[in-house]
Amino acid sequence: MIEINLRPGQKRARGGSPLAGLRTQFTGLREKMRDPLPIVAAVGLLAAVLWLGWSWYSTSRQFSALEPQLEQARQENQRFRNYVAQKKKVELIRDSLVAQIQVLKSVDGERYVWPHIMDEVTRALPAYTWLVDLGTAGVAPTQKAPGADTTATDTLPPVLHIQIDGRTVDVQAFTRFLRQLEASPWITDVEPISAATVVQDARPVTAFSVKASFHQADSAYVRTVPLSQSVR
Repeated sequence: MIEINLRPGQKRARGGSPLAGLRTQFTGLREKMRDPLPIVAAVGLLAAVLWLGWSWYSTSRQFSALEPQLEQARQENQRFRNYVAQKKKVELIRDSLVAQIQVLKSVDGERYVWPHIMDEVTRALPAYTWLVDLGTAGVAPTQKAPGADTTATDTLPPVLHIQIDGRTVDVQAFTRFLRQLEASPWITDVEPISAATVVQDARPVTAFSVKASFHQADSAYVRTVPLSQSVR
């Protein structure tokens, strides 16, 4: 290619080498590397970025691994909450039934006391022995046993004391009557008060008085029968 110099008095400046600028940049970089503070700051920033990235990655992995356990824990929590709510509901029903039973016992507790007493006294009565009087000798509060809970004693029914007056033509029958009365599960604290010979209908007989207490027997001794029974 032909170049024409329009200004012959001046010489054309020669183009610089393309590596000169690069050399200049390397020289400036070498000058900057003499100061360690920028390098330390860059390394610290890079380390911080790498640590944050690794923390985010490891946290994401742990969260992904714990997600099924969290869902299972939520299901277990809901199941136990339903169980506790059902248990409280059953306890409320139980407490209501217990309260109703206590009310029924307080109303109906003394209805069958005397039938039991008369049944047991009649069963223990030997031959040639009859009763003159059967009544109440007093009602006393229930005595707690040594070391027993006082709160439980307050709920016990009072003790009913009874007195039995009778006649017999045989002293041994009177002894047998005491022994059979003591064997009853409903009668306790049998104690003879007096026994003397009296004349009744021109015949000598033994007049006796016995004091005892009524005791609620165990449910094994309670015999129930239907109120009505069809007869064929």
